[in-house]
Amino acid sequence: MKYVSTRGNAPEASFLDILLSGLAPDGGLYLPASYPRIARAELDRWRALPYAELAAAVLGKFVTDIPAADVERLCRATYTAQVYGHGRPDSDAAQIAPLRWLEPGLALLELSNGPTLAFKDMAMQLLGALFEYALARTGERLNILGATSGDTGSAAEYAMRGRPGINVFMLSPHGRMSAFQRAQMYSLADANIFNIAVEGVFDDCQDLVKSVSNDLEFKRRLRIGTVNSINWARVVAQVVYYFKGYFAATKTGGERVSFAVPSGNFGNVLAGWIARCMGLPIERLVLATNENDVLDEFFRTGRYRVRSAAETRATSSPSMDISKASNFERYVFDIVGRDAALVRRLWAQLDTQGSFDLAGTPHWDAVRGSGFVSGRSTHADRLATIRDLYGRSGLVIDPHTADGIKVAREHLSAGVPMVCLETALPAKFAETIVEAIGREPERPAGYGDIEVRPQRFSVMPPDIGRLKAYLESHAQ
Repeated sequence: MKYVSTRGNAPEASFLDILLSGLAPDGGLYLPASYPRIARAELDRWRALPYAELAAAVLGKFVTDIPAADVERLCRATYTAQVYGHGRPDSDAAQIAPLRWLEPGLALLELSNGPTLAFKDMAMQLLGALFEYALARTGERLNILGATSGDTGSAAEYAMRGRPGINVFMLSPHGRMSAFQRAQMYSLADANIFNIAVEGVFDDCQDLVKSVSNDLEFKRRLRIGTVNSINWARVVAQVVYYFKGYFAATKTGGERVSFAVPSGNFGNVLAGWIARCMGLPIERLVLATNENDVLDEFFRTGRYRVRSAAETRATSSPSMDISKASNFERYVFDIVGRDAALVRRLWAQLDTQGSFDLAGTPHWDAVRGSGFVSGRSTHADRLATIRDLYGRSGLVIDPHTADGIKVAREHLSAGVPMVCLETALPAKFAETIVEAIGREPERPAGYGDIEVRPQRFSVMPPDIGRLKAYLESHAQ
């Protein structure tokens, strides 16, 4: 399996070549040269596999430069009931990603049972194992630079903490995460973890990471890699749970399923797009946004318009407070027939004019035929959804998942199950839960005092010179 850049000016590379990097040398994002197709017979064989074996089977289609036995060993060590045993008391940890029916035709795929209580653990724990494996082969070190709007940072730090040869530098928007999210990151005392609170919004953090990634000499000299969703290994690890969700919601390979996905950076729903391209019978990919509705606007109108920091709203589903979806370029590359020259022109226009529009072009027809629909949720909507579901079943969900369920209900089709992907456990967003139902959400064992633990972080303006100086003085 070879990988190509969405910008078309980087040499083909193998999985291990791109594992420790972020952007391609030409500023693009890596994708497989072609997606593997899964025949019905193979799909039927995969149905009975436990999660770890299913993950090895899916990854085996994309990872051809690591021995299959090593891939399986890493998956078995990662996807265990112990690692993913932090969910609700009635969840089956052995399933790793259990499916829970909420009402006829609508189910929740529980993806937040990992150590940071968010879906990011599903991919990040495996990424940590892959990084350690690759570095052990070469004897090199890696300085990971990432940006988070809430959950990526803690998932990355918990996956990489204490691993030999790895340092983590995580940027987060100062004062724009929940108290629980901040505590998860800032309370880690491991010597290889560095938290930087940026005085701005998530997009400022993301722009700083991209600026460093685009300085190829600096990136090479400091051995800087990424764990953000632009890292291909994270995306392919997320593809696995679409297969798991499909098998759990159906009985035969002839059935179709829709997935509802709360999405800000487009990485989670991109994995569903890839699963669909592989042949998984997905009817619709229902993309849900909060008030920061850049992606909803695109799928409704064809116009992709990024927002300024001043226009990016702080909401009660903060992990989706994103106005520039970093993985969206991969989808557009596929939609325009993998025309890298066109992608370069569109992103140059995005940089200079702040938007591009595919409406009225043949590419818009491709978008409309790609299975995507979308919708938007507000603070009032998510409160109502949390309250309604709690009243019906006693189940408490987090605000991001509430966005997903609200939009999912708008796109239900008779005879086609809708599976909503869970974003996080409600314990991470207690303030909104109290507002919705009048009581604190339950917390898994071991998380009761997390906000009062000592915290360690540095505050920094969104200044690339300051960031580079910090990395120079702390990287090893």
